[in-house]
Amino acid sequence: MTYCVGMLLDKGLVMAADTRTNAGVDNVGKFKKLYTWEYPGDRVFVLLTAGNLAVTQAVVSMLNEHEEHPPEKGDTLRSAPTMFQAAHVVGDAVREVKAMDAAHLTSNGEAFAASFIFGGQIGNERPRLFNIYAAGNFIEATPDTPFFQIGEHKYGKPILDRVARSDMELGEAAKMVLLSFDSTLRSNLSVGLPIDLLTYESGTLKVEHTKRIGPDDPYFKMLSTEWSKALRTAFANIEALDI
Repeated sequence: MTYCVGMLLDKGLVMAADTRTNAGVDNVGKFKKLYTWEYPGDRVFVLLTAGNLAVTQAVVSMLNEHEEHPPEKGDTLRSAPTMFQAAHVVGDAVREVKAMDAAHLTSNGEAFAASFIFGGQIGNERPRLFNIYAAGNFIEATPDTPFFQIGEHKYGKPILDRVARSDMELGEAAKMVLLSFDSTLRSNLSVGLPIDLLTYESGTLKVEHTKRIGPDDPYFKMLSTEWSKALRTAFANIEALDI
């Protein structure tokens, strides 16, 4: 399994994904699940993936092949005029892979399981963020709900529900996202380090800030330790139930 978070801010995007895959307790692997497409000065895209690894890798490969060999009909990520149309390009790639593989998966008792968080910016259009489902359809983030999660999301959701705001600074939002990962790592063995983290500043139209956070990362270790201390202090400072 995996855990991914994408957050839409007034000032840009924060995107993060873990790298663990788990096909059983004795078959744990490490695979990248954060992908970027960059056309400096014109557009930039970030894709987070969760679900069946063969399916999600096939979708990414399909998008890359379409960039190199554009189909006769329809847009590619390079040619899509808006982020909405770019999200349709990803959704179409999901449907194309599903048309090839879904029946074979079903015949072997497996589901076509895949979900994606897709964000980016084209030209002067504001950054946008989409949650794309296995059917290829999608929803878009709004200021009321500025983040999406896919994969093992339940453990990391409480802090996002309580703290996330679209007017946060990029660094503050990245701290919050990493705390969401810390909570997930502590409660679910199917999510694991390293974490791939990307922050995108609106209007730059290029990928400038990426970081792979491993078990020895000093900031993440400090963040985890201080968060545990803060939670214990907050708990101790609340009056006990009178029984």
